[in-house]
Amino acid sequence: MITIFHGDDIVTSRKYFLREKEKSNNPFSFDGEKITLTDLVEITEGSMLFVEEKNIFIEEFFGKNKKNKEVEQIISYLQKKQKHIRASIWEGNMLTKKQLGLFIDAIVNLYKLPQTMFVFLDAIKPNSGEKLIELFNETVKNTELELIFFMLIRQFRLLLALSDTKSDSIDEIKRLAPWQKSKLQKQASYFSKEELLAIYKKLYEIDLGIKTGSLSLPLRHAVDFFLLEI
Repeated sequence: MITIFHGDDIVTSRKYFLREKEKSNNPFSFDGEKITLTDLVEITEGSMLFVEEKNIFIEEFFGKNKKNKEVEQIISYLQKKQKHIRASIWEGNMLTKKQLGLFIDAIVNLYKLPQTMFVFLDAIKPNSGEKLIELFNETVKNTELELIFFMLIRQFRLLLALSDTKSDSIDEIKRLAPWQKSKLQKQASYFSKEELLAIYKKLYEIDLGIKTGSLSLPLRHAVDFFLLEI
């Protein structure tokens, strides 16, 4: 059996992927960039032959610039061996119809963020604090606060990366569709690199406060003040 976890809600998709991994016996984990057909053959037909249940977990299989032929060979092999293995594939974005079409009878779990999240993130620019708080409060109605904060960190990480001429070396940027990259580049142009660094530092301090229990305000209030200061 092959199960796919994908979508732009990477927090939720990853949570269920890892939960599946925790429940499994004899899990074999692979980075999508490094996995080869030989790896799979060794697991299913090699020294681990007598392990009853073989659970294979692959992360970012499509997101690592693998050659199409290699991708198709691995998928074909996984499908051929479905009676003997359980394969779970996690992708940190939404797969295309063409990519999903490579699988036959796979269980596909799609995790999507609400549209209000994207409206909020796309509206981020200097001196727009009041509007951002309004959109933030609207987003909180149907999205977990922690997820919104995570996406805020991710958004500014991308903006900061795109302010660097070497941004193409970062995996998150490589996985963006051209239209996504173009939109983020325009948004990044509203800020200087120094401003983005200062903003990212503030987010880091809030995140550190959450993890250490030293945050002096509830997270929602901390985000409100953060948005006003952009």
